[in-house]
Amino acid sequence: MAKIQMKTPLVEMDGDEMTRVIWQMLKDKLILPFVDLKSEYYDLGLEKRNETNDQITVDSAEATKKYGVAVKCATITPNAVRMDEYNLKEMWKSPNGTIRAILDGTVFRQPILVKGITPYIPTWTKPICIARHAYGDVYKNVEMIVEQGSKAELCVTDQEGKESRETIFDFKNSSGIIQGMHNLDSSISSFARSCFNYALDQKMDLWFATKDTISKKYDHTFKDIFTKIFETEYKEKFEAAGITYFYTLIDDAVARVIRSNGGYIWACKNYDGDVMSDMIATAFGSLAMMTSVLVSPAGVYEFEAAHGTVQRHYYKHLKGEETSTNSVATIFAWSGALRKRGELDGITELCDFADKLEKATIDTIEAGIMTGDLYLLSTLENKQKVSTEAFLDAVHDRLTEL
Repeated sequence: MAKIQMKTPLVEMDGDEMTRVIWQMLKDKLILPFVDLKSEYYDLGLEKRNETNDQITVDSAEATKKYGVAVKCATITPNAVRMDEYNLKEMWKSPNGTIRAILDGTVFRQPILVKGITPYIPTWTKPICIARHAYGDVYKNVEMIVEQGSKAELCVTDQEGKESRETIFDFKNSSGIIQGMHNLDSSISSFARSCFNYALDQKMDLWFATKDTISKKYDHTFKDIFTKIFETEYKEKFEAAGITYFYTLIDDAVARVIRSNGGYIWACKNYDGDVMSDMIATAFGSLAMMTSVLVSPAGVYEFEAAHGTVQRHYYKHLKGEETSTNSVATIFAWSGALRKRGELDGITELCDFADKLEKATIDTIEAGIMTGDLYLLSTLENKQKVSTEAFLDAVHDRLTEL
């Protein structure tokens, strides 16, 4: 059978440890036999990042801006232990954080639903997609420990040197702590446009939630920017697409989410999105069944799995032991990137292949063939735990039949 031809390359970002092993195995079994793959390859493995002083991460992000679509393997963000293990020059930053900053992107995470894996919230019959603003707030904070008798003030100096001050707290009766956070109107605007564009792309309703009743300037600015951009740029597009934009307080949103059936995008500030995406992943069953896509307001897409490099399984693999590592989110990263490439280039066959790849993956699990993590969760009566490679082989067999 003739391979599907591509017009424009996509950016391929390789990674670390067990997911790197799966990456090549997946390509060999599920992509290369069917697609004449055109990709611009970047090795974001920790050794290569160290060798290039992390320039390769920057180069991969710039290539993504050029070609519009990327697919990324999970990568190590080093800590002190990794510094010694990999003999690093320095503790390199998270590649995801670097790529997000360059693309000015928003992270969208959504669970993959299969029969036999029942969500902990029984009413959740459709996926809930979390959109996380990936800039500022507590992740770029400044903190201080304050001695008793001190007074903390918030001071802003304008371009002409004029100071504006607000008292944070007078610590005359006790020592304590303070924290300073910031965000940018430009970043919030990019967050809003990415959310609105992705909602239109996925044809899903969009929710946004902050705590503007308490944070009358900080959180309220998020609300105001979202409202203005929606009213001036997206309201008519949403009406034409038959979808809605809904704002509410974060505590009300949590209550509504628990009572809902799912089927929408929930946009969250940075910390809220960090917490809620893990909650959603766990409540639906497994982080290994969670897709992740970074979307820029300019319409650039970078697809990856939501999980890490599966270090424990990698050490087993190095010893020659058999692993049963879940590759589903990585498969869906590839299918998402190929589908988007097909959409942008008008290649229907590539979009159809992406659909078939996802169907073959889900059909394999629902037929009872799955890796160890899903075997423990599945309620299917006739189920079989298989190895990492055996699962990919089973998906390949079903894919050839579709």
